[in-house]
Amino acid sequence: MLQISNKKRGFTVLNLSIGAMDKEKLEEVKIQLQQWLNEAQEFVREIPPPQLYAAIGVVLFTVLFFLIIRLFKRRSSNAILLTGLSGSGKTVLFYQLRDGSSHQGTVTSMEPNEGTFVLHSETSKKGKIKPVHIVDVPGHSRLRPKLDEFLAQAAGIVFVVDAVEFLPNVRAASEYLYDILTKASVVKKKIPLLILCNKVDKVTAHTKDFIRRQLEKEIDKLRASRTALSSADITNEFSLGVPGEAFAFSQCQNKVTVAEASGLTSDIAQLEQFIREHVKA
Repeated sequence: MLQISNKKRGFTVLNLSIGAMDKEKLEEVKIQLQQWLNEAQEFVREIPPPQLYAAIGVVLFTVLFFLIIRLFKRRSSNAILLTGLSGSGKTVLFYQLRDGSSHQGTVTSMEPNEGTFVLHSETSKKGKIKPVHIVDVPGHSRLRPKLDEFLAQAAGIVFVVDAVEFLPNVRAASEYLYDILTKASVVKKKIPLLILCNKVDKVTAHTKDFIRRQLEKEIDKLRASRTALSSADITNEFSLGVPGEAFAFSQCQNKVTVAEASGLTSDIAQLEQFIREHVKA
């Protein structure tokens, strides 16, 4: 027992010694900081008032300038997002816009393709042309959340639909489109959306008017079912349409238009027109 007591006393003395050393170091730091503060004050007093005011003004102006630049960059929207179900032809359209290349068959993306470039159709034009930032967002259901990463910079969204295989996928396409149209960032910023009916060069392709009507009908059904479960619906912050009326894209707070294209035959004029309407050359 005596040995244990002695050990405890030894630890106590050691702890007190360490505590005393810490207090001494802290006191030294305080003294040093006070000295530096006094020296800084003396230095400022020696500066003539006009020069001091000028220096402060330069510092404040520089800080304000960089804050404005950062704010502008955050708010600048110059990206066009290509999205839609997997297999709708988004990646083919991306390459057509970039370099006019024709990809035969299906090109499936598992990671976003993005690039900033002058549209291929504009490369022969004279004068300075503003490049566009195009993002091809994968259409696989597990990868769709990647769309949210780019919405802050979006000047427009292109929802690509396979006009040939439309009917078997109308429900899935409508659900994805509904989710996009009810996103808070899309509604608040009123990001324009183009429903692009791709592969219209095929004989069996549906017309853009037929596709529009079918999407409106399916979204109307979704709206009714999801409104009934609104208490459990935490992903969508905004509702679509006008209560008591059949849904139409004209009721959306952001502008929704429909156009046609064919990536494999380079018929993308309507897509390019949408891009240049929202990212000026």
